[in-house]
Amino acid sequence: MIRSIYSIFIFCILCSCNQTTQKNNTGTVVQAPTADTIFRPLTETEKKKYHDAIADYYTTHFDRGFNGSLLVAKNGEILFEAYKGTYNFATGEPITDHTPFHLASISKTFTAMTVLKLWEQGKISLDDSLQKFFPALPYKGITVKMLLNHRSGLPNYLYFMDSIWNKKQKATNEDVLNFMIVHKPRADAMPNRSYHYCNTNYLLLALIIEQTTRQSFPTYMKDSIFNPLGLKDSYVFSIKDTASYNPTYSVTKPFPMDHLDCTYGDKNVYSTVKDLYMWDKVLYTNNFLKQSTIQMAFLPYSNEKRSMHNYGLGWHLFFNKSDSIIYHNGKWHGSNTAFTRLIKDSATIIMLGNKLNNNIYRSREMGSVFTGKEDDNQLEQ
Repeated sequence: MIRSIYSIFIFCILCSCNQTTQKNNTGTVVQAPTADTIFRPLTETEKKKYHDAIADYYTTHFDRGFNGSLLVAKNGEILFEAYKGTYNFATGEPITDHTPFHLASISKTFTAMTVLKLWEQGKISLDDSLQKFFPALPYKGITVKMLLNHRSGLPNYLYFMDSIWNKKQKATNEDVLNFMIVHKPRADAMPNRSYHYCNTNYLLLALIIEQTTRQSFPTYMKDSIFNPLGLKDSYVFSIKDTASYNPTYSVTKPFPMDHLDCTYGDKNVYSTVKDLYMWDKVLYTNNFLKQSTIQMAFLPYSNEKRSMHNYGLGWHLFFNKSDSIIYHNGKWHGSNTAFTRLIKDSATIIMLGNKLNNNIYRSREMGSVFTGKEDDNQLEQ
C-alpha cells in the first residue's frame, strides 16, 4: 500500500519534467525542463520571510559550536547560506562556499544514481549477479539491485577489515574484495530477506562502475558526472590523494588517517553545499536520469514490517501521512553531514561539518519554516 501511494505521489511531483528534448507542432526544438523552470518562482516577500525565519532558527539552534556550511533552498532558489569556522586548524584556512567536505554516506546517492545511469544506457542490469563481475566472490544469489537497496545480507567491511588486516596498510576497494574472496567473512543475512544497511554494498558498486566504464571510479565520476552536471568543487578521494588529505576534527584535535580512509563508493565523495544544491535540482529534472528511473529510486523496497522508515535505491525514505522526506546523512571520523529533501514543500536543507557535531542531524528541523509545524521525527544517521 505504501509503495503504491508513494509511486503516485512521486509521479505527481515529477510529471512536470516528463518531457525529453523533442519538436513541438511548429517544428521548434523543445528542451527538457530544468529545475529553474518547473518551480513557481518565489516572490521577494516570500524569500525575505523564509530567509529571516531560517536565519533566526539557525542562530538560535545551530550557530553555537557549528564548524561547517549550511544551505537552505526552496523551489530551486537559495534562501539562506552560512559558512562558519575553520577548514584546516593547522593552517587556519577558513571555510568558504568552495570548501569541499567529506560527505561520508551521502556519497552513496552519487554511486547509486550513477549505477542507474549505466542501467539506463543498457550497460548494467539490476538483476546482474555479483558473480558476473566478481566470479570468485563466495556470496551467491545477490544482485546489483540488492546492493543498491541494502538487501544483500553481506557483512560490513568496516567491521571485518578490523579483524586480521594490517592496519598500517591503507586498504583499497580491490583489497576489500580480495579479502572477502580469501577469508570469506560470514554473511549477516540471506540475500533479499531483509534490509541491512551495509557499506560493503556500495564499495562493490564502485568496483562495478569501474569494470563497466573501464575507468577508475574517481576519474569517471569527475569526467562523466560531476563536471557535466556543473559540480565543479566535487571529487572522489582515493589512495593517490593521501598527501593532500585534510583531516576532520574532534574539537581541534585531528583524526589521523586510518586503514579504511581510502575506500570509496560508500563514502569519500567530497563536495560543497552549493554542489549538493545543484545535485538536488538535477533530481527534479530528467536531464540526467529519466523521470521513471528517479521515481524507481525513491520507492521503498523493504516492506517486511510496517514503518515510516524505508530505503530506496541509494536514498533513505521517511513517510508521515502526506509528508515525505528523501534524504541521506553521513558520518565518518569528524564528518557529520545531512542532506534533506522535503518533497511536499520542494525544499532542501544541506548541512556539512568537519568537526564532531551530532546537532547537524537535527538540521531537518529547519523545515518547520516551510511546513509550519515542529519536526521531532528521528531519521537515520
